[in-house]
Amino acid sequence: MLRGVLFLVVVLAIVAVVVSLVRRAARRRADEAEPVLVEVPPLALPAPTAGTALTSEQVLHKLNELAFARALQAPSSQHAEMYTAVSKALETAATQPRYAPRRPMLLPQLLRAVSDTDTSRRELATMISKDPALVGSLLKLANSQFYRVNAQPVESVDRAVAVIGTEGIRSLIAAALVQPVFRVAAGEFSQFPEVIWQHTFLAANAAETYAAVVVNADPFAAQLLALVNGLGAIVVFRVALDQYTARGGLKPDAATIVALLDAHAARVARTIAASWDLSGRILAALEDQVPGMHEPTPLGRSLKFGRFIAALAVLNTKGIIDDDEAKAVLLANGAAGAHFERIWERLAAKPQKTPQQPASGTRS
Repeated sequence: MLRGVLFLVVVLAIVAVVVSLVRRAARRRADEAEPVLVEVPPLALPAPTAGTALTSEQVLHKLNELAFARALQAPSSQHAEMYTAVSKALETAATQPRYAPRRPMLLPQLLRAVSDTDTSRRELATMISKDPALVGSLLKLANSQFYRVNAQPVESVDRAVAVIGTEGIRSLIAAALVQPVFRVAAGEFSQFPEVIWQHTFLAANAAETYAAVVVNADPFAAQLLALVNGLGAIVVFRVALDQYTARGGLKPDAATIVALLDAHAARVARTIAASWDLSGRILAALEDQVPGMHEPTPLGRSLKFGRFIAALAVLNTKGIIDDDEAKAVLLANGAAGAHFERIWERLAAKPQKTPQQPASGTRS
């Protein structure tokens, strides 16, 4: 009896081993016939390497290359005399009627309206309606993709004020007041005024936001500061072209004009701002743009940042710098975080957000 039980146990053990081996063999054949695909999560893309990104100075250099439609090298020594002549002419150009942008008639009222928090939308609309040219420029800006909030066109000042709001309409008025100065004859450099207007417009909006959310400065002052800085660049450009024409013999040199812009645009802008009786903080912020002066004020920092990120946005919308490179540039230049992301999205999220610059012509 006992032997029979032991024999049965041994037989069952042998059967179990055989079945196990058969099943393993079957699973191995199945694995070989139909391999199991294991989904591996994609590797995270490495963060942009800051060391290979453009500096803010290189971004602005590329913007100048776009504006002049050519690669820019160091100025030729043949134009050294012209550089000196233009520099001398710029000492007084910003106060000459031929070049100096007159203070917009409505600017003092606008400044008072900005400082008065009780200014109503109706009062703003009434103020704008007194200037038909301003109304046209304002509605064109209000219908640009940068400001337009829905598909319905803005066809009246009242609606523009209602849709955009008091703060937004103040910004629009300031931009509309200075835009006509950018309508200049450019000759060989025909796209310079358009590119500089686009850059100035975006820089004003970026500086305004930066002042409000990053450095706790007056946003409207920052916006006006960037607009006046753009006017300074236009004055330098016009004086340079006139000096080349008056002296003859030399074809206007883009690299020389860029060197003049770098050296004198902020100083000329300060002279314009002083002639418009703008505040001392705006004058100080323009002085901050001269290299090596001193630690910049909050408004001065707002303008520097606005010019940099606006140049990057223009290059991005023109397809010169792609989205990945733009983000690497922002990271390398310390523009990381939610505030900067919102500013960038506002400037570069849509193609052609700025209004078209009217065709170039001689400013009256």
